[in-house]
Amino acid sequence: PALRRLGEACGALLATSAVAHGLFHGDPFALGICGGFATPLAAELLPQADVVLAVGASLNHWTTRHGELIGDGARLIQVDVEAGAIGLNRTVELGVAGDAGAAAQALADALDAGPAGTVAGAGAGAPGPGWRTPELRACIAGGRWRDQPLEASAAIDPAVAGSREPTPGTIDPRTLSIELARRLPLEKAVVVDSGHFTGWPSMFLEVADPRAWVFVNGFQAVGLGLGAAIGAAVARPDRLTVAALGDGGLFLALAELESAARLGARLLVVVYDDAAYGAEVHHFAPMGHDTGIVRFPDADLAALARAAGVEAITVRAPGDLDPLDAWLARADADADARPLLVDAKVDPAVCAAWLAEAFRAG
Repeated sequence: PALRRLGEACGALLATSAVAHGLFHGDPFALGICGGFATPLAAELLPQADVVLAVGASLNHWTTRHGELIGDGARLIQVDVEAGAIGLNRTVELGVAGDAGAAAQALADALDAGPAGTVAGAGAGAPGPGWRTPELRACIAGGRWRDQPLEASAAIDPAVAGSREPTPGTIDPRTLSIELARRLPLEKAVVVDSGHFTGWPSMFLEVADPRAWVFVNGFQAVGLGLGAAIGAAVARPDRLTVAALGDGGLFLALAELESAARLGARLLVVVYDDAAYGAEVHHFAPMGHDTGIVRFPDADLAALARAAGVEAITVRAPGDLDPLDAWLARADADADARPLLVDAKVDPAVCAAWLAEAFRAG
């Protein structure tokens, strides 16, 4: 709340690192994640800031997209409870060693109490709207993708809306993610495993509570997502838990499908299935290496899931997700509904922008 108040007083936009996704949910001037998983709209706006206040964020190369999301002339202010973290990754103009909440509260109080003519909040010489204009508010709302027709995303990423046809028999992973965002309830937990696909659920799937966002990619190990999702579902059976996995990550945890079925977890498992360890394919193939060792024969993951007692569907086009709607209704009404696995055959030719950027920078 103190950071929201501070942003309002300054006319500032709000963003989070990947692990804090959902912290500013509902704020009309929140851009979502700052970093490799930033939406195209956020990536356009963030470098234009002339002042960046980082609170509890280290400004590492992931969060700043190797520095590209911070403008060359931006003045940096960093607040961190660990004094040694200030200026560790980027040179800052001002560092404040202190608790995030207490520092934000003190800054907001100072703005509200400032003398007339200074940068201050309402009633104390406010500096004007800053970024917080009706036009930008509408633009941000249009960039959230939720409750928007698929064609509306064309202004954000033309590839999503069909300017490029996916490989036959596959679905564009961005189209898949937008369709999931439209169909899934807002009140849910989202658990994201590691892999090439990681950026798409991070960019498109919203959570209303940052504690409902489980970002196991922070451990930098493939295969932890399904187990973590089962834990989240068991801990909070009152809400839906969504596990976003790659096929490589699922293969490392196949036995846990039986665990999910046996426990009756209220769990949706979405597999971004490109029949490969996609990160390695997109990294090494352009360098001329043989990627056969990191590609798999196309597997019927839906059949494997059914054998473990989990309901399953295979998705190659947006309409193939229609059975999800019926399952969501059953899961809401029946505490004994079985988990559902969505084996989404995603286009292996689509390289995630965040991955290409990360490899470009070394």
